[in-house]
Amino acid sequence: MSLNKVMLIGNVGVEPEVKYVDRGVAVAQVRLATTERGYTLENGTQVPDRTEWHNVVLWRKQAELVEKYVHKGDKLYVEGKIHTRSYDDKNGVKRYVVEIWAEAIELLTPKATTEPTV
Repeated sequence: MSLNKVMLIGNVGVEPEVKYVDRGVAVAQVRLATTERGYTLENGTQVPDRTEWHNVVLWRKQAELVEKYVHKGDKLYVEGKIHTRSYDDKNGVKRYVVEIWAEAIELLTPKATTEPTV
């Protein structure tokens, strides 16, 4: 038995990129930052915050929702699977990319219920 499951809560680092591929299928890419808070050891040594960046890929309806509602700075819950792919760069060197292929997302940033007054 094996399990490939990822659950993340983080902040969107840049505006999501959405493209439409074969037959109008939407695919979105989101850069998500998760941060482990720093702490102080008993001897007084400061351990700084540690931020990890995740490449999240969403397909079809989820990608369309991302296009409409997800923006830089938003907090997201993402549930999905780790997916690794490779490609050859312009110098012929094989590169690897680790992505999270989302199965479920939830927008955690509250939206204003009324328009702001100017």
